[in-house]
Amino acid sequence: MKIRNLLLTAAAVTTAAVVMTSGGSADDVMTRSADGTYVVNTTTLAPTVKGYAGATPLKIHIKNDRIVKIEALPNRESHNVFLRAEKGLFGKWTGKQVGKASKLKVDAVSGATYSSNAIKENVKRGLAYYRKPRFNNEVQNFRTE
Repeated sequence: MKIRNLLLTAAAVTTAAVVMTSGGSADDVMTRSADGTYVVNTTTLAPTVKGYAGATPLKIHIKNDRIVKIEALPNRESHNVFLRAEKGLFGKWTGKQVGKASKLKVDAVSGATYSSNAIKENVKRGLAYYRKPRFNNEVQNFRTE
């Protein structure tokens, strides 16, 4: 029993050391650009979040704790309907500090309710992931692009 616990502890320490020294994260949900912009990709973060026709992943670009851009990734939504939701919603968060944007109550766009609700949930999950505590209480150790 003691040997088993010792082996498990050694494996955990080795794994932690590899992750900390690799300069990357254990996943590719969040990356950091050379200019310091963090990009949260909701593809694997929110795979169950669906609009009318399927998943609606986004990339959320954050610099200096402010949302600078939200980008729609390929999806199966009707182009015109999703574009209506995109135009009606993305600007609600762009330019806002992450903390304030996380608390915003944004209404769905009429005629694009499913897409709107999916966008809102993707943004919610993406911002929560960005705000998740990291080593030394700051966002770091992510793959750089």
